[in-house]
This record gives sequence, C-alpha cells and structure tokens, in this order.
Amino acid sequence: MHRNLLAMALLGALANMPIAQAQESHAALHADAMPATTLDGIVVVGVAPAMATTFITDPKLPRQPVPASDGADYLKTIPGFATLRSGGTNGDPVLRGMFGSRINLMTNDGAMSGACPSRMDNALSYIAPETYDRLVVVKGPQTVLWGGGASAGTVRFEREIPYFAKPGVQATGSLLAGSRDRNDQVLDISAGTPRGYARVSANRSEADDYEDGNGDGVPSAWKKWNTDAALGWTPDEDTVLELSAGIGDAQARYAGRGMDGAQFRRDSLGLRFEKKHIGGVLDAVVANVYQNDVDHVMDNYSLRDPDPTGSMPMPMASNVAHRTRGGRVATTWQSGRWEVTTGVDLRDSRHRRRSASGRGAYLALPWSVDAKFHSWGAFAESHWHITDTHHVMSGVRVDRAEAQDLRASTGGMMPMPNPTAGMVRRETLPSAFVRYEHDMGGRWGAYAGLGHTQRMPDYWELFSPTRGPAGAPNAFAGVQPERTTQLDIGLQFNGAKVDAWASLYVGRVQDFILFDYAAGMMGSTTRAHNVDARIRGGEAGIDWRPAQGWKLSGAASYAWGEVRDTGTALPQMPPLEARFSVSHERGSWSWGALWRVAAAQDRVSTTQGNVVGRDLGPSAGFAVFSLNGGYRFSDRLQLTAGIDNLFDRAYSEHLNLGGNSAFGYPADPVRINEPGRTAWMKLNLRY
Repeated sequence: MHRNLLAMALLGALANMPIAQAQESHAALHADAMPATTLDGIVVVGVAPAMATTFITDPKLPRQPVPASDGADYLKTIPGFATLRSGGTNGDPVLRGMFGSRINLMTNDGAMSGACPSRMDNALSYIAPETYDRLVVVKGPQTVLWGGGASAGTVRFEREIPYFAKPGVQATGSLLAGSRDRNDQVLDISAGTPRGYARVSANRSEADDYEDGNGDGVPSAWKKWNTDAALGWTPDEDTVLELSAGIGDAQARYAGRGMDGAQFRRDSLGLRFEKKHIGGVLDAVVANVYQNDVDHVMDNYSLRDPDPTGSMPMPMASNVAHRTRGGRVATTWQSGRWEVTTGVDLRDSRHRRRSASGRGAYLALPWSVDAKFHSWGAFAESHWHITDTHHVMSGVRVDRAEAQDLRASTGGMMPMPNPTAGMVRRETLPSAFVRYEHDMGGRWGAYAGLGHTQRMPDYWELFSPTRGPAGAPNAFAGVQPERTTQLDIGLQFNGAKVDAWASLYVGRVQDFILFDYAAGMMGSTTRAHNVDARIRGGEAGIDWRPAQGWKLSGAASYAWGEVRDTGTALPQMPPLEARFSVSHERGSWSWGALWRVAAAQDRVSTTQGNVVGRDLGPSAGFAVFSLNGGYRFSDRLQLTAGIDNLFDRAYSEHLNLGGNSAFGYPADPVRINEPGRTAWMKLNLRY
C-alpha cells in the first residue's frame, strides 16, 4: 500500500514538472529504415503488419487482455503467437507452432538465454516489455540480419536513441492495478542536451495467485523488478555512443512444475555505436558489444512447502546460470536503387549449475560448468528498388557454430560417466532468402518470399533430454541441426474505410528436433531425435471503419504440422484461433469489446512434445469475451480500464503444462486453467 502511494505521488510530481520535449527523436530521422505503425484506439487488442512479414507495436500501450509482466504475453496480440502456460507469468512463446530457439530473440541488438534445463526461465522471463519503446517481429526466415536459425521468426525488443535538439527531459510512466492484487509501476525518464543524454528505465510488478472460472485457486503469484540505465554521447543527430547497464530479479510460483522460481537475477552490460547518414556510398555504421548474465534458482521451499508424499519430499534447490557475450558490426551501403547491409556477429555463452538438498545448501557448493557455446556469422542483405512499386529483398548468411559438452556425468539422481565429456561439435550453417514485394500505389500490396535456414540444436535440445537418437550415446552426440525451407506469400489492402491483410506459409523442416516422452521409474523420460516434417498455415486480419470513431476488426491464425514418414501430427500445435473486436472513440472517451474464440484441437501426439511439455490429448474449444474503456485527459495522460473474461468462463489453452501434484492436481495430466474474471485499471503518462 505504501509503495502504491509512493508511486502515485511520484507520477503526480512528474505530471506537474516543466518538461521541455525534444523536437525530433533519433528514430524519426530514420523512419525509412524502420517505419512506425499507427495504432488508433486507446487499448490494443491486435496488431496488423506494418509491411510484408513485419509487425511493429509499442509495448508501452495498454492492451487487452492485460498481460503479465513478461515478454511472452505481449506477443499474443500479434496473430500467429501462442504461449505455453505453467503459472501466472513466464510462459514460453510459440510462433506458428514453432517453439524455443526457432524464434530468435534480441533485446537492444543483444541476445539473452535462460538457464533452466526445462526452460522455467526462458529469455522472455527477464524482459520488462514496457521499459522498451518498440517490439518488432519478422515472421519466417525472411531476414538474415539478426542471427541464424530463426526458422519461425525474429523478435526484437528495442529502445530508441533519444536525441535532444535542446536541453530537456522526456518521460513515460504507468500505474496498473487489478484483480488478485495486481500492482505494476513503470517509469522511464530521459534527460539530455544536443551533446548527450542519460536514461533510466525501471519497473516493478506483482500479483497473487489467481482463480479460474470455477473459483479454484491456481498457484501463479509473482514479484518482479528491473532497472536499466544508459549514458549516451551525441556529437550530432546522426551519431551516438551509448553505454548501458541493467539489473533485475523476480520470484514466481508455478502450478505446472515441481519447483518454483525463487530467483531470476539478470545483469546486463552493453556498448553501442551508430553513425548514420554518412553520405556517399557508405550510408551507416552500427556496432555493439554486450554481456547478459542470468542467475536462476528453482526450489520447492521458498514459495511453497515441500510435499511429503511427492517425489521431492525434502527441501531441494537447483541453481543455474547462463552468461551470454556477443557483438555485432553492420554497414549499410547505398547506390542508386540498391541498398545493402553487410556485417558480422558473434556470440559466446557459458552454462553452469549446482544443486543440493536442504534449505540454502546449494550456496556452499562450487559451480560446475557443463556447457559452452560459440558462434560467429557473416551476413549480407539487400533491398533493390526495381521501380517505385517493384522491390526485391534478398539475403545470405553463414554461421559457424560450436558446442562443447563439459558434463563429467549424466543421469540425475543416478549419475553415470558421460560418454561425450569434453566432446566438441562444430557445424557450418548457411541461410538465405529472396522476397519480391509489389506496392500498388499504397492501396494494394503483395509479396512472396522463399527462405532457407539451418539451426544448431540449442542447450535444451543437447543437454536436457534423458536419451538421444537411436544408436547415439546421448542427445549431444546424435541430434542433428534443423534445416527449414519455407515459402511465405501475402496480400495487403489499405482503403479509406477498410484495411485487410493475409499471409500464408508452407514449409519443409528436415531433421526437425522432436522429443519423445515415456514413463520411467523416476518419472517421465525424454528422447530427442530428428524427423522430417511438413508445416503450413497462415494469418489474416481486417479493420473496417464504418463511421467516424467506429472500428470493427477481426483476425485469425492457423498452424498445421505433421511428421512426413508417419503422417502423424507434430505436437504442440495451437488450434485455429480468431479475435473479433469493436471499438468506438468519441472525443476523449473510448470503449471496446474483444471476443476471442479458439477451436478444439484433436490433431495431437500424446507421447511427443518439446523440452517444456508434451501434448496432453485433445482440447476443447472456448470463447472468451472482454470489455475495455478509457478516457484521455490530454495527449499526455490517459486512463484505461477493462474486464477480461467478463463471464468468468472456465477454460484452458491447448498448449499447457499438466498441473503439478504437489499443488493438489491429479497424477494424470490436467491442463492449467486460465484466469477467471479479471478487472484492471491503468494510468499512462507520456511526455
């Protein structure tokens, strides 16, 4: 309560400060490189593509349903995304039915990886979305600029460089309160002169366990905080040298796991340089180096009591850490109708772990490094403006990836000597794409792109499975890189009253990495192996403005996959989903409604899945109705409120973890239900 009052007082003080706004942001100077999207309406319920396969949104905007304070839930307003839930926060994102490192995640042009072998702390767990200025998603293997292996797509959370034409201060902030004691505060302040700036971003978020539509409690509470700071030197409006640093920590209860997340410590450092609009053939140089450390503790005693009848009756804890270092240099060249970006990037990571029985006993143990990864890549991506309406984008990259197994033993509670101890794997991984785009006078647009990418198995695919492919001593020795070839096509229309878009994809994945689940004496065991797979699907959306202030929207997404040899379904595929919304703005007032519908999913493979979970069987369809409203006091201050799941529907997502028996769930897998009726109110401030 005192913290809430303090946050309100701080925001009120900011609202009354004499703030001089910067006349021109650095991003606005380069709108040609990354066009912004305009989102009308106060509450965001869906995002349309900005161009071809690219989606852009502002994470600071209020949205419905009110998201958890992590990156995965923010992605769900973009058609094609789903989330694998295990509690109230820190779900794992799925794009077009593809999971894990098939989605390339970048924050401020740097990579970050979780540490938990079962992805309790996937990378998006460490991201506070509202402290970023822009979320950019490129679907499919349609860019080579941000790393290799992005077969599903690339997700980038970005902070813009603030440029001040004269001395001044910029600020954004928000307060959120809602059901189950939801309580969030966000503050982002920049101050500077034409010669430089300082920026501080901070957030805090917490919530208690929620109740589902049946009134049953679901262990899901969390507490999070993050603070990031940056100092920048701007000798002119096209040049910046920035030093940044950040820290954060969290706790989270998980209904679907045998342990909770007792610590999500993040430490980040970064340095970047940008020089744009150089003139001549060389137009821009961008370079950065970074280090992201995560230190994660999972235990069964900090946020719960150990279950004396369960498989872990004694207090137990596991401490894992992952350090990722890297850098990137890219140059942009322009000549006539050609624009080419070339560069190199590198990434180096180290994973270590320790565990023990007893409260806090792990702290007395030394760390053991079990894995190291190293990769470097070279890339070139071009944009050829054939005419003002005809464009060809293409790119090629080559990655050299290396993984080293440093485990002395494997087998968990019954350790055995590791047959691949000290082994190093090296792979050369090419990627390429070509895409044609046709812009017909700004009203109609169409594109078709063919992309190929190869992906090195990640830490979770090489080190987490109990067994590897048949004939291999373990997953590290036997699991092969994935090779994805995919065709993407799309159509867009922008009219006076109607905007519409549609995208389709079809692909083949050679050596798709699949997990087989089987019952064992000590619980389920997993085997990672490669299969050939087919995938296809699409997304579509429409916005209709029948009269001034009114907007009716709809969007749908579908993903399908199968194993080529057997014809069986690929597991962990979300069902057909559609969203329908209506909104109205009149003066300072606005209101809206969202109806989300998901079909039943009966194409399942109950013995297969990924490192997080497996198919739990067919799932029922559902429909959820939500309302929102808002009042804009000024261009700087707005209040929004909403009720999610208005009719208190009891439902669960198809992608789900079975509830853990330590929390009273039955031994047979049961999907974790989504929150019941949830009310929220949010105050947003922008300067």
